[in-house]
Amino acid sequence: MEKIIDVGTYIERGINSLERNFSFLWTAIDNGISWLVDSMNNFFLFFPFWLIIIFVALLAYGLKAGKYGFKKQGFKQGIGISLFIIFGFTFIVLLGYWKDAIETTTLVLVSTFIALLLGIPLGILTARSKTADTIIRPILDLMQTMPAFVYLIPAIFFFSVGNSPGVIATVIFALPPAVRLTSLGIRNVPRETVEAGYAFGATESQILYKIQLPLAMPTILAGVNQVILLALSMVVIASMVGARGLGSIVYQGIQQNDIAKGFESGLSIVILAIILDRITQSIGTKK
Repeated sequence: MEKIIDVGTYIERGINSLERNFSFLWTAIDNGISWLVDSMNNFFLFFPFWLIIIFVALLAYGLKAGKYGFKKQGFKQGIGISLFIIFGFTFIVLLGYWKDAIETTTLVLVSTFIALLLGIPLGILTARSKTADTIIRPILDLMQTMPAFVYLIPAIFFFSVGNSPGVIATVIFALPPAVRLTSLGIRNVPRETVEAGYAFGATESQILYKIQLPLAMPTILAGVNQVILLALSMVVIASMVGARGLGSIVYQGIQQNDIAKGFESGLSIVILAIILDRITQSIGTKK
């Protein structure tokens, strides 16, 4: 059947126009992301692996056990997650993928930081403005339903190959939960509490920062957890545009039909996902 509406052509023209007229902006973004990713990689790789493992295990123990006042139940919970982190990371080291795991973690952390930097303010805006919510909601629907591979096309066009297009594609893919759950958390703050704040003479900013955001924090942190896991799920797809890390090893395994390499690197991603999930859940949930 003959094509009647050629939407793709108009989108292509728009992307070409953006690339020509704002090349300085894409170069600055590319340089900034590359510098941030490389700096974090160098920082983490500067320390011996055993020191990082001990630090993360202690951090997880403190977050988990601290919720129970470091009592007996908290001790059991904290020890459990700490032992999993120690054995999980040690397993990755023994597989020879420690450097790749660090690069994947860096990619996830940078993508999560950018997604939250954009997502939380947008979530606040949609919660406090019906007009903004009406405009942003369908955009988020599009971002969540669009196949992740599609994001790689403009990312490559603007940023060539490397970590930058991988980070940009990951941010687009992982951004919606940050916006939606921030908005949901603020909307779910009891109306009576907000009205009480107004009755005591609180300003709009005081209502937001001292009432709505603190009460919405568990929901916002659940959004942070979702952003991290979605970012981690993109590492294999991001490797197709040159992003480094465990995803690139999985991609190599697929290309070379190397079952051992694909399984080992995939299992390392699973271990990393569980560790990040447990740590962020410890931050975001109450006793």
